[in-house]
Amino acid sequence: MTNILSKRALIASAPPVATDFTVADYLLTRLKQLNVTDVFQIPGDYVKQFTQALEHFDGVNTIGAINELDAAYAADAYARSRGLAAVSLQFGVSAYSALNAVAGAWVERSPIVVISATPGADMRDITDMYDVLFHHSTGDLDSDRKIYENVTVKAITLSTNVGAAEQIDELLVDAITNQRPVYIACYKEVWGQPCPRPSNTPLKPRVIHSPELALNNAVNQAWTKITLAKQPLILAGVEILRFGLSDLLQQIIDASGFLYTTTTLGKAVLDEQGDKFIGTYSDAASIQSVRDIVEASDCVLTLGAIITDDYLVLIETKYADMVLADTTGVRAGYFKYGDVTLHDFMKALLAKFKASKSGYPIKAKAPPQPQYPEPWASNSDPVYDAQPQVITYNRFFAQTMKFLQDENLLKEIVMTYGVSSAMYVASNCYGLSRGSFISSAAWQCIGFETGAAAGAQLGSGKRAWTVAGDGGFMMVCQSLSTLARNQLNAVIFVMSNEVYAIEQVYVDMTAFEPGPTHTFDTFDILPKWDYLALAKAFGAEGIRVETVDGLKAALPRIAGIKNKPVLVEVVIPQKDLPGQMYRLGSE
Repeated sequence: MTNILSKRALIASAPPVATDFTVADYLLTRLKQLNVTDVFQIPGDYVKQFTQALEHFDGVNTIGAINELDAAYAADAYARSRGLAAVSLQFGVSAYSALNAVAGAWVERSPIVVISATPGADMRDITDMYDVLFHHSTGDLDSDRKIYENVTVKAITLSTNVGAAEQIDELLVDAITNQRPVYIACYKEVWGQPCPRPSNTPLKPRVIHSPELALNNAVNQAWTKITLAKQPLILAGVEILRFGLSDLLQQIIDASGFLYTTTTLGKAVLDEQGDKFIGTYSDAASIQSVRDIVEASDCVLTLGAIITDDYLVLIETKYADMVLADTTGVRAGYFKYGDVTLHDFMKALLAKFKASKSGYPIKAKAPPQPQYPEPWASNSDPVYDAQPQVITYNRFFAQTMKFLQDENLLKEIVMTYGVSSAMYVASNCYGLSRGSFISSAAWQCIGFETGAAAGAQLGSGKRAWTVAGDGGFMMVCQSLSTLARNQLNAVIFVMSNEVYAIEQVYVDMTAFEPGPTHTFDTFDILPKWDYLALAKAFGAEGIRVETVDGLKAALPRIAGIKNKPVLVEVVIPQKDLPGQMYRLGSE
């Protein structure tokens, strides 16, 4: 037994046979053709032939991440910016660790190619003969693929290079057609095996056409509801961005004259400007004028939105009056058309608007854009009205948004948010550029924002402008090291109040009331961190601000930092309860 095992170990550890072009090269070439010029990576012995190919592949950079969540969150944000991303993971321990991030990408329509490798043919023979449990394995060498089947549109394992090119092409087409993750692993030796070169033509998503009769029925039923409405409104969602339908949405807005709003996840599907955009609708977290218009609408034309429980009030009160079109089909009132595509429906609806000769749709006059200090002043915690230098959530956004607008920087940044009080307050922002708001508003993952910063910046070419809760930052603080390692000047604002504020809101909001008798639950209290020391340890610039004037003074300094990340501790009162969160908690 010893001799056989030793021989097989020698074979397994032998250097790969040199080839001109390998399966790994094929995948990397196809990714590069699809504008994936960075691959986030966690190294490992099983996947070494892929990572070695990646290291030497011209035109695709290796972005070494600190841990799996860091890598996969970054890949998610990169995909949202570029249209596709890739992350390379070790078998078992690494793939399992990244699962949460990939699940979020699945829910929020972000196409990540998850790349891995499994024990090879030699190891499988040893397992069969001697019942050996190889490292990182549960004993089921297919378990990674089986798990990823739940959060991908396709999950495959290649046991040979025969047919690998065709399977890779099909997998990538599935990813870009559905705008959702896919998973590919190879037996460890297959990544280094010979493969034919791909054509020079990049892969394209499949074009799926709606049945003509079903499309006509859906559009006619929707048009009936729209033309009967006195106060119609468009609610746009994230699928508009994912499937490249922003220009078509703008044409519908122009042709209809309708006011429009967006979901939080779909914020910045268009440049936020003009008199038709009323602001983002985030249920009770919305500013009053947005809520008034949505509540008064008698036909909500919902395009590309993922409807989560943040919108239960909307669904419960507007269900019969909604026209809802997304990637699963169209619903007009109580009539459903599951085989009608979002693209075809929007295109046909645009034709209806253009052909209308009756003067309809209505020419509603949009409310004026909110001006500073609104919407922030009316939402700031009134407990601190007499303390103008205390930084509250709303005062923070009032100052930072004013600075970005005054310095004409809104077009140069991309915002990232995990679920936090800051995300809901940020939904009140105006003036953002298309695609510049990346959030975990549906999956609602605490900590996403910091991990996403690297991918958002690399994918968009803009500076990541991240606002994190301190609890969320603590979950993935190592991502700061990834930013520093790659000389990315992302800004990470940590709203430092030493509690999981958003969790406490939903557990017991009376904890935010003044006085020592109202206390936070023990499980929502966080440890105290020295953020300046942490920034120094990770190679970032560290700044601490404790007053509004201190924040004002720090912003120009932050703007001038070029080659390293900036960690800004924003000290806020533990019991600061922004109006947006108060309303959500009360609801």
